[in-house]
Parts: sequence; C-alpha cells; structure tokens
Amino acid sequence: MNIYKSLNEVTKYIDDNLDKEIDYNHIARILGVNVYTMQRLFAVLTNITLSDYIRRRRMSSAGFDLYKGDLKVIDVAVKYGYDSSESFSRAFQKFHGIKPSMVKKNVHLNNFPRILFDENIIETKELNYEIVELDELNLYGKGIKTSIEKIGLDAPSFYKTFENNYKDKYGNIDYGIITYDEKRDEVESYKCAYNKKIDELDKITIPKSKYLKFTINSENPKDIQEMSHKFYREFLPSCKYNLKPLPELEYYHDNITDFLVAIY
Repeated sequence: MNIYKSLNEVTKYIDDNLDKEIDYNHIARILGVNVYTMQRLFAVLTNITLSDYIRRRRMSSAGFDLYKGDLKVIDVAVKYGYDSSESFSRAFQKFHGIKPSMVKKNVHLNNFPRILFDENIIETKELNYEIVELDELNLYGKGIKTSIEKIGLDAPSFYKTFENNYKDKYGNIDYGIITYDEKRDEVESYKCAYNKKIDELDKITIPKSKYLKFTINSENPKDIQEMSHKFYREFLPSCKYNLKPLPELEYYHDNITDFLVAIY
C-alpha cells in the first residue's frame, strides 16, 4: 500500500463531504488501520489533528459560501454541522478574524488548503524492533499539559525541571510518558515518573499490554524524538499493527531508552 496515495484519498474524501458527516471508520478503512491508529497517524504526518483539519477546511469553505452566495449565516452554520448560528459565528471569527455578517463588507478571509501528499516518496530504511508484554505498571511522577506541536520543546524542558527537583532524593528518572486526549488524536501531556512508590508524587497506572519496543542507544531527547519521528513517518504507515489507546512510554536505563508503543 502506498500510504501517501491513501492519504490523498482521505483528504479528497474529506473535501467531498465537508457539508456531511465525516465517517472516521471510512477513513480508517482507506488507510487499512483502526480508528485510533488512523487519528494518530494523520496527526503526526500532517502536524495537525484530524478534527482540527476538518474544522479548518469547513471554515475555509464557509467563508467562500458566505461571500459568493446568498445564504444566511444560519444556513451556512447548519450546512457545516453547527447547532446554532452563535457557535458557528464564534468558530468563524476565530478562524477568519471577522464575524460572518461582515464577510460582504470585508473580503480578507483565510483559507486552509487541502493537504496533498507526494505519492512518490519511498521509505526503505530498516527499523529493528521487538514485541514485548509488560505487566501493569504503577509509576509515580508528575507531568505538564502539552500538544503535538509543542511537545518537542516541552518534554526536554520538563524532564530537566523534574530531574532538578527530584534526582538528588530519588535517583535517575525511570520513565517518560506521553498521553493523548479522549479524541485520541492530540497529545495531552508529558510526564516523568519513577518505578517505585513516592508519596509526594502522583500515582500513574499503566495497564498490562503488548508493546512494540524500539531500542535507542541514548537518553538524549533529540535521539528519542528522531526515533518517534521514524516510527510514525516510516514504520507505522507500512506496518500491520493497530495501536492501542494507551500512553507511549520512554524507559530510561543503562544509558539507553526503550521507546514503547502499545498494540493489540
């Protein structure tokens, strides 16, 4: 399967159905994965969540409709799935910078174009991995809120802060943890944790699961981010594994890092 050709089918399907319900299961079938894996894959390859991409494409189309047509604001709101003109107006103003009622007087509108992928990209690099099963983990740590756009800077910064606060008392950090929100397509938090009970830290329970394990001969944040990049952009698009809605784990030990992604 050419993942980039399939992704072009996805963005075409979305554009063809901006005024209808977007079926996430249909998109997942195009990519040959489950819905959770599809959302994670789309977000990493495009640097925007699927839900936000759809919203921006709808707002782009709504601006055109209001400028070129004779539709009322409420008609355009309903067309693009909004329950009220008020909620639509808030979303429209956030995207375009003006109220929908001002479109005829002010034509400075924003447009978020359809994403198109280069179908000629060929990924042939090998990436060695193991499949391991981990029992339930009871970890103790703290974290910060972040996002897919900011985690590259937030994670190393928080790691250093956490290390400065706790290393002298409890030793080297055992785990880095990346969690996702309920929609499953946006990074929610990055946490640092110890594999031992520490009363002043929060308990973090990770259920028993199978994982894909990629070994990084380093604990350097840049090397870890490079492995994450390779996993999502080179490995996941062409593999047959479906991801499980559990946090990603970074296990630091013996000057190496195990990058762990939960699978079914």
